[in-house]
Amino acid sequence: MSILLTHGYYISDDPKELKIMKPYPPLGLLYISAYLLERNIPNEVYDSTFYSQKEQLAFIAEMKPEVIAIYTNLMTKIEVIRLIKILKSDSHYGFPKIILGGPDVTYNCDNYLNTGADFIIIGEGEETTYQLYRALIQKEDHTTVDGIAFLENGKLIKTPARTKFRELDELPLPNRSAVPIEKYLQTWKVNHGKSSMTISTQRGCPYTCKWCSTAVYGQSYRRRPAQQVAAEMALLKKQYQPDTIWFVDDVFTVSHKWLTEFHKEVLEQNAQIPFECITRAERLNDAILQLLKEAGCYRIWIGAESGSQKIIDLMDRRVDVTVVKQAIQKTNALGIETGTFIMVGYPGENEDDINKTIQYLKEANPTEYTITVAYPIKGTSLYDEVESKITIKPDWETSTDRQIDFKRTYSRKFYDYAVSKVVNEVEFYRERIKTDNRDLLKIVKLKTKSILASGLMLISK
Repeated sequence: MSILLTHGYYISDDPKELKIMKPYPPLGLLYISAYLLERNIPNEVYDSTFYSQKEQLAFIAEMKPEVIAIYTNLMTKIEVIRLIKILKSDSHYGFPKIILGGPDVTYNCDNYLNTGADFIIIGEGEETTYQLYRALIQKEDHTTVDGIAFLENGKLIKTPARTKFRELDELPLPNRSAVPIEKYLQTWKVNHGKSSMTISTQRGCPYTCKWCSTAVYGQSYRRRPAQQVAAEMALLKKQYQPDTIWFVDDVFTVSHKWLTEFHKEVLEQNAQIPFECITRAERLNDAILQLLKEAGCYRIWIGAESGSQKIIDLMDRRVDVTVVKQAIQKTNALGIETGTFIMVGYPGENEDDINKTIQYLKEANPTEYTITVAYPIKGTSLYDEVESKITIKPDWETSTDRQIDFKRTYSRKFYDYAVSKVVNEVEFYRERIKTDNRDLLKIVKLKTKSILASGLMLISK
């Protein structure tokens, strides 16, 4: 073996995920593995999810690959840096060439290269990994490879950007046989009663939300043929029998024409597997909802990020909060579960905006919702807007963008307490309006926590 594909995520080191236990295989690495195999490049994937870095290093020491390609994102950054430094400082591992790719590297090329990485892949990884690997193994000129960055005499060099795949049907299916799929399925089954797998049908997003990173696929929209996606579903259904599918696409219903074809193919190929997806409210209507339900959709995540139109506009979300609310309500009424995403602490947000978000969640009544305090990811419009207002920027190697803070309307503590207020106030409302099995003690506890959070918000302004 001359090339190893790996990453730096270890579920045993993640206290939050140990509570949630909803891991998925590294789909991006599996696409690269399949692409290399299709071009007669043997490769190994070391999926570190269920293992430790010590076990990962033992594998590397035994195999001694000439090239190691590591997927990196905001969540795994710190462990990846640690891994690089070990590999580059200990002859036990054979001093492999290290290639990094993923969403966190594009706007941090010099930082990652200075930690010891040899090359950065900017954008989509399949073709670039293949060409760079060939150049390294055959000792050819790597500067002719598009889409990479490296240091030359201490200077950052970037080659011309790689042209993105226009036709995604050129890509082979991800090499799922390279990782312990059964272990993922069993983990889900034990913890949630149902197993789940992922499928990607598109690359890029045509929308311009300021907080969202487009570092890998860019602001574009490219789609795999519906027939091919349905065939992949049929294959997974036959081979692995997953209980559910999670479509990892940013906006699943962006194209109504594609979705209509997808519906047709799924039914014709008997490929129905209950699935959930993410989309935008304005890309849903009664007909599309019906098609989704017939194709097997059991949950739709419909983004809003705020219940305040002012904040939605500041985000450049380009959607009406009333349209989002109505889309969630219509989806609920059709018997499809709903989810929505909430972000507090966005630049310009005040207490009135947070109260509007609480009211929005009460009225929309999504089945599930997630909530976080806004943070700026380097390379996004949001980061550019707040860069001059950054108040906390920890050491790059030992922190992530999540830890960056900036001058907001109120203090960061205010928004931490706001998260508590939103959750407890919404859950109080939901419990109070129940027609049966109402828990009075729970109602009192939720309201008490909401009042306490309100008081702490006032103190921390």
